[in-house]
Amino acid sequence: MHSYPPYHLPFLCKVSLMATSISQCYYSIPKTFAQLQTLNKTNVANPSLKIPKFSQKIKNSPLKETCNQGSLEEAFVSFSALFTDHGNSLLINPDEVYPPILELCATKRALLQGQQIHAHLIKSNLVSEFMFLSAKLVSMYGKCGSILDADKVFDKMHDRTIFTWNAMMGANVSNGEPLRALELFREMRVLGVPFDSFTFPCVLKACGVVEDIHRGAVIHGLIIKCGYDSIVFVANSLVSMYAKCNDILGARKLFDRMNERNDVVSWNSIISAYSLNGQCMEALGLFREMQKAGVGANTYTLVAALQACEDSSFKKLGMEIHAAILKSNQVLDVYVANALVAMHVRFGKMSYAARIFDKLDKKDNITWNSMIAGFTQNGLYNEALQFFCGLQDANLKPDVVSLISILAASGRLGYLLNGKEIHAYAMKNWLDSNLRIGNTLIDMYSKCCCVAYAGLVFDKMLNKDLISWTTVIAAYAQNNCHTEALKLLRKVQTKGMDVDTMMIGSTLLACSGLRCLSHAKEVHGYTLKRGLSDLMMRNMIVDVYADCGNINYATRMFESIKCKDVVSWTSMISCYVHNGLANEALGVFYLMKETSVEPDSITLVSILSAAASLSALNKGKEIHGFIFRKGFMLEGSTVNSLVDMYACCGSLENAYKVFICTRSRSLVLWTTMINAYGMHGRGKAAVELFSIMEDQKLIPDHITFLALLYACSHSGLINEGKRLLETMKCKYQLEPWPEHYACLVDLLGRANHLEEAYHFVKSMQIEPTAEVWCAFLGACRIHSNKKLGEIAAQKLLELDPDSPGSYVLISNVFAASGRWKDVEEVRMRMKGGRLKKNPGCSWIEVGNKVHTFHARDKSHPESYKIYQKLARITEKLEKEGGYVPQTNLVLHNVGKEEKVQMLYGHSERLAIACGLMSTSEGTPIRITKNLRVCVDCHTFCKLVSKFFERELIVRDASRFHHFEDGVCSCGDFW
Repeated sequence: MHSYPPYHLPFLCKVSLMATSISQCYYSIPKTFAQLQTLNKTNVANPSLKIPKFSQKIKNSPLKETCNQGSLEEAFVSFSALFTDHGNSLLINPDEVYPPILELCATKRALLQGQQIHAHLIKSNLVSEFMFLSAKLVSMYGKCGSILDADKVFDKMHDRTIFTWNAMMGANVSNGEPLRALELFREMRVLGVPFDSFTFPCVLKACGVVEDIHRGAVIHGLIIKCGYDSIVFVANSLVSMYAKCNDILGARKLFDRMNERNDVVSWNSIISAYSLNGQCMEALGLFREMQKAGVGANTYTLVAALQACEDSSFKKLGMEIHAAILKSNQVLDVYVANALVAMHVRFGKMSYAARIFDKLDKKDNITWNSMIAGFTQNGLYNEALQFFCGLQDANLKPDVVSLISILAASGRLGYLLNGKEIHAYAMKNWLDSNLRIGNTLIDMYSKCCCVAYAGLVFDKMLNKDLISWTTVIAAYAQNNCHTEALKLLRKVQTKGMDVDTMMIGSTLLACSGLRCLSHAKEVHGYTLKRGLSDLMMRNMIVDVYADCGNINYATRMFESIKCKDVVSWTSMISCYVHNGLANEALGVFYLMKETSVEPDSITLVSILSAAASLSALNKGKEIHGFIFRKGFMLEGSTVNSLVDMYACCGSLENAYKVFICTRSRSLVLWTTMINAYGMHGRGKAAVELFSIMEDQKLIPDHITFLALLYACSHSGLINEGKRLLETMKCKYQLEPWPEHYACLVDLLGRANHLEEAYHFVKSMQIEPTAEVWCAFLGACRIHSNKKLGEIAAQKLLELDPDSPGSYVLISNVFAASGRWKDVEEVRMRMKGGRLKKNPGCSWIEVGNKVHTFHARDKSHPESYKIYQKLARITEKLEKEGGYVPQTNLVLHNVGKEEKVQMLYGHSERLAIACGLMSTSEGTPIRITKNLRVCVDCHTFCKLVSKFFERELIVRDASRFHHFEDGVCSCGDFW
């Protein structure tokens, strides 16, 4: 049984007074037209009374007036009253009664009510008697979206008037069947049915929908032949048809030839034509001409003008139109309001859009969808979720547009549960088969790191387009399933589909993840073969060659780009930075500054990283000044990189100044500052900063605790380190990573609590990783615990047989015990595995240039002077400071004299000599080394700071050492 609104009841009860009772129609009226026909044939007998002449019938103008007022409920009450008041339905004039109520049903798209009127007509045997009512039924069904019912009424008609043909063509066009409308028009011509002026707008609209300008031109000729081209609404339809067929010049010619242009529809047609074709300035120019001509704008005009304000460059014009709408004091209808909301969304002004939204009494799906899509497009994903809930609370049903927006928002937020709920809703309402929803689901699951579900959605899609394939390849590439991404590209190629730059970009990302040069070269060749090597593609190829470690290929590709944009320069800078060539990265940045290309925030982050890796404070300050002069906002990744750069360059004071001057501090910035304190051995300051962060209700993550444990490890804060690990697990429910355990093992080991450290490793809830055993082995070597060191060495070889660092550490443990045969065996295994130890390297910034030194290096242009200076320094320290080289630290099986010379030739000593020789007295000397400073060099640096009265700031692979007046900031704990 169907459920009807209350206002149907009077009609359904009172029609019992008709000649043939239909008192049971409340229960028996079927929904489809086919069922109506069955009902007519089987259950209902034709009325036996003769129909009197209409001259005797009563006129019922009150019903027409009620219908004109637009209230469906009142119209049905009035309709029912006719049969009650007059007692005999045969006294009712069909021409006066049925057309108004059918037109009202069509206007309100009230299909169910229209079907009831149709049932009434069938029962009264009026459909076959009065053909004009059949035409009205066709029109009503068409406007209510029931094209099948319209077809069935049309097919049963023996005598079809031109009104019926027009109604049927209009129904097909309105319901997405333009080709069927054109076929009906052809059939009319074959049958010789005469046209009228109302025939052509429907047919022209169908031509516009299918963009058939040839057929449209033929119909244009027919219109001229029939003499209808001077009729305004026909001319307007011609303008619209040419515009939709992308012949904007033809549309404009027609408009300019129109004699009378006082009709608002004419202006609407041409304004919409320009707006739809992306010629927004022309559309808005015509809007101004229309105002000057004194033609009043209506809803369609305003919507077209607002749509023409396509981006923020039209902001001023859009605001003027908005102001004019408010000034007119007209009630803001939902169509104009929706266009206003959409315009402000395009401008990124969501607060303006929200004000319009709040003032609207009636909001439809388009209004809600515009807001949800706007929040999503402007990165306000939580607000989008809230409005989606509001849409449902307003008893509106989410459609394809709202689902796509909310799926995108859920993906960006990583809200997998929300995404799954929307997926379930789409499946329940048979919307998951929609192509755009399927593509958005793949992207949502990808963003939520649930690539398995993304693959399942893709596999179940019956229809896949290029976007589907591109999205799923990107999903696999972005979630480290690089091999699967490459396999899918092969499938695309075997299917003969066109590959676009987006798909190639995702494939290159997979190549980068695999670090596979051969795959990268293959994809590069494919892009050249298919002519896809545009600027964006060339930039991506620079990136992939950089990630694969082939600097030469990356450089050649970069140099081949004639018109380099900011992405090109940034890609090359990042290439050098990621491959340890920070000097070269700075060189490219200075070249970029000489061009007209302005760097963006990503460029600045990359170049600050280069300055940080070199500990080049002067260059870092220069970049900071550049950022300030260019007016870049100190926020996000830029401010994080600045703090990190100053910390890595040894200027903790400047790092803190940048931190404290930043108003909106993210969790990343707090973590960066905590890490800065840790690098400089300021563990207590790091822990205090963490307490302040907690007071501000910021929730730490794994990286924050890693920085804290690192700080405690380099400051000997054993109790604090233990407490922080427990806080992490118990208070914040964060399961520690292996790196967290390694930090605590390192902390205990450095403090010579080796037994406690070993017990901690054995009692870990997870299996100890190579990082944990490496930290423990390092502590055993420092404190000469051979027994525990051998256990750690054996475990390390089992877990990480391919790491050169592990072999070097194990070799040093054996060498410290004088086990030279074991040392030789370890070194032979390294050679067999083609593993190489990173050579010691130190560098110093002097005169805005970075000077690099290796152990016993003589490649520097002033090498002779540097060695002479170093000899004098060493001699002074031996005489005045009592310096004695600790040859036991040289882990090579050579004589004592050779060991001494090896110590004297360490790279950091050459850098110190260069600094003392090249800088003025009293200035600090800043040195960076890629390996850990040895104990002997640490002693050497303390003595230099005392007897040469210089502050030495040495950054090694582990931390910073601030040497001043013979004392190091690490307290000999590093």
